[in-house]
Amino acid sequence: MNPEIKENEFVDVDSPDFKVEAEAPLVRVDNSALSQSKQQMKQIWDRIYEVLSGLPDYLSDFFGEYKRPLVTLGLIFASIVSVKLTLALLDAINDIPLLAPTFELIGIGYSAWFIYRYLWKASSRSELMNDFNALKDEVLGKGRPQ
Repeated sequence: MNPEIKENEFVDVDSPDFKVEAEAPLVRVDNSALSQSKQQMKQIWDRIYEVLSGLPDYLSDFFGEYKRPLVTLGLIFASIVSVKLTLALLDAINDIPLLAPTFELIGIGYSAWFIYRYLWKASSRSELMNDFNALKDEVLGKGRPQ
């Protein structure tokens, strides 16, 4: 606020006390500098175009050379994600009331049946070992049954 202006006093805005001189010096643009910067930009864009146009060949060579490690890394990543999803799903199921105790009872009942069926007597233990050895041979490829 201007201290010379008193309250309720009007100032004439249409007639300013200063003059603007339009005699500012002209800015000269060096055409050689502009052409050099245009050439530099063209070189940069040409280099970017060259890199992007060779990108599919580079990627196909890269994946062709490192196919096995990339598949291995993909499988490891997929297994980690699936384990995390399974744990999250089990945690969500565990939070449902009465469902966790029901699953515990089912697990205890199955364990009791397994002990009674396969581990209680020596004859059933030998039957379990025979079944286990047959499964092991089938998985490992030894002695295929005909």
